Amino acid sequence: MGEGMSRAQLQANRVMDTIRELLKYVTYNAKAKVGFAITMIFVLTAVVEGIGGYKILPYNPLKYFVGKPFSPPSLQHPFGTTELGRDLFSMIIAGTPAAAIVTFAVVGFAFIFGGLLGSISAYFGGTVDEVLMRITDMFLTIPGLIFAMVLAFILGPSIYHAMIALMIFWWPTYARLARSEALRIVQMNFVEAAKLAGIPSWKIIFRHVYSVVTPTLLTYATMDLGTVVLAYSALSFLGLSVRLPHPDWGYMISAYLKYIFTAPWLPLTPVFVILFVAAGFILLGDGLRDAIGREYGLR
Repeated sequence: MGEGMSRAQLQANRVMDTIRELLKYVTYNAKAKVGFAITMIFVLTAVVEGIGGYKILPYNPLKYFVGKPFSPPSLQHPFGTTELGRDLFSMIIAGTPAAAIVTFAVVGFAFIFGGLLGSISAYFGGTVDEVLMRITDMFLTIPGLIFAMVLAFILGPSIYHAMIALMIFWWPTYARLARSEALRIVQMNFVEAAKLAGIPSWKIIFRHVYSVVTPTLLTYATMDLGTVVLAYSALSFLGLSVRLPHPDWGYMISAYLKYIFTAPWLPLTPVFVILFVAAGFILLGDGLRDAIGREYGLR
């Protein structure tokens, strides 16, 4: 019991030390620092708006004529107003929780499911590896975003349908990446020692294989969050998620694109917001890749 507790404590201490090293690196690396700042703005905005709702916004994003229609950006309306006098700034903020939920849910599912699948495949090898990787390759050959669009169209417009459609086609890259790292790990002495000690396979996979490939997956996942923001926005643009009057970044671009010459701030503002958030994730992920490369000797 005492030995088990000491091992658990050592693992916990190592995780905390790694987190401290990564955070320290983020504070010194300009690229990671900018990405972290943008990411925190996105996350905190989503959390605060998700908890507080429309009452914390300057204006109700569903209410018409809170300002003069087609008003350009000003102190009163930082992002301008729509053709119906809705405050665009409030609409952008109100659309943040949906983007955050889908983004983190899709990447979280791919990180866990794909990472475990790749770890299991590498650990058992043989027929198990062959079958799991053939299934993974089958999904990789499918143009995922296009099929996600088709599936979301069949299921009907909904944030949850869009999220499910992306989840189904987003995990294979994580499985391949995890397997490539796990193949190296399963040959190491500590894994062989765990097998000889009679430790159950599922414990070895979780504690000694999946936990070790996590840093590599974390780097990829952080940058991939930006890709998911763009992918979800593409589905929303096509009307496959929530629709107006409910605020949604992608669909706002689609709905207001006709005003590109008369009121360009309407379609361009959500475009800039989407690119801003995606760039933040990519910069943070790039910084974490450098930090994890130093910590674990990965490149």
